[in-house]
Amino acid sequence: MPKGYVIGQIDVHDPDAYAEYRTHTPASVAEFGGRFLVRGGEMTSLEGEPPRPRIVVLEFPSVEQAQAWYTSPGYKQLIPIRQGASVGNLFLVSGAD
Repeated sequence: MPKGYVIGQIDVHDPDAYAEYRTHTPASVAEFGGRFLVRGGEMTSLEGEPPRPRIVVLEFPSVEQAQAWYTSPGYKQLIPIRQGASVGNLFLVSGAD
């Protein structure tokens, strides 16, 4: 069963509210066996322009676990905080293995 990866491309416009979101997200991710592979950090473009200034990559044991995290009641409570503090895109991608 391939792993599931959630990739976020984020542009934060309210750092204080986004900081609140960031404090609660790790526990919700861990509840579904997920972990952060990338959480912001310095970015260098190798080709083209990055779509947003902040990139986040989460790894889950399966696509199903990633979907379960995103639709969970715990994470659904955090979505309005993220959406109020930032704009961006989230994608769920199936891993190669």
